[in-house]
Amino acid sequence: MNKKRLLFSAAMILLLGMIIGACGEKKTGDKKENDGKIKLLSIATGGTGGTYYPLGRDIANMIQDATGIESKAITSNGSIENMKLIKKEKVEIAFTQTDIATYASEGTMMFNNKKVGNMSGLGILYPESIQLVTLEKSGIKSVEDLKGKTVSIGEAESGTRANAEQILEIYGLKADDLKSRYLSFDDSATGIQDGTIDAAFITAGTPTGAVEGLAATEKLLIVPIDADKIDALIAKYPYYIKETIPTGTYGSDHDIETVAVPAMLVVRSELTDKLVYDMTKAIFENTNKIVHAKGKSIKAENALNGMGTDLHPGAKKYFDEKGVSSK
Repeated sequence: MNKKRLLFSAAMILLLGMIIGACGEKKTGDKKENDGKIKLLSIATGGTGGTYYPLGRDIANMIQDATGIESKAITSNGSIENMKLIKKEKVEIAFTQTDIATYASEGTMMFNNKKVGNMSGLGILYPESIQLVTLEKSGIKSVEDLKGKTVSIGEAESGTRANAEQILEIYGLKADDLKSRYLSFDDSATGIQDGTIDAAFITAGTPTGAVEGLAATEKLLIVPIDADKIDALIAKYPYYIKETIPTGTYGSDHDIETVAVPAMLVVRSELTDKLVYDMTKAIFENTNKIVHAKGKSIKAENALNGMGTDLHPGAKKYFDEKGVSSK
């Protein structure tokens, strides 16, 4: 009898161990096998007056149609905060600038020794122009004229702020040489209009909603960046590219020379290959459904150019099928 009890106890211990082991395996694999368990896909964008948010709403609709998973765009302070939201697993998808994504993946610059290790690239979208906006009557004609002025250099956790500080640096200036404000695009436009600030840096795809609204009531000037400063900026920070804001933008009667950084989408690395493949395909094969003018710039053939982060395997599968590779 004792022998039977001993065998029974041993069998029960073995069975219990198998159950615990199976549960442990299931928990470990949840992130990789949970397409059916994800109830909501959140896309971190930016402020409502920029380009990320309206694009994000369209992209959310495309992803929801393709995957059947509820998807929504949420507002944020922009690129830097979006990387932190990815790291904290608060969102599944995020807009960001390629320079900020690279800093995040390396743990450099504003991410000093704090890498965002759970992020993968989905694709490059379009160039974001650095726009230094002021009123024509302000007397500000160049970056040097900003010294001592009240200037919005972007929200605290935005790519705009990083861009502004780097451009100021090339001109021998620092944020402390200005009366710096850290405002959203909408608040920057309001501040310029009511005279509480003199100018604002805005990094976004043109035309930018907040700037368009301001141009409807005020005569604007988009301050150009000098050619030699553009070359110096690109030499030190190779994420930048030369950019021309064309005549007619915001009522301008001439082209405006500036710089741009590409905008991109990143996803949490643990999302399944199938889900990211479906999302990538939905975005790049439905750009005609994007209302914003920048939708015309989003093309699969350009989606890997300048990406400084690892590409998610699901996105890679899509671009491989399309014959797309980085140039």
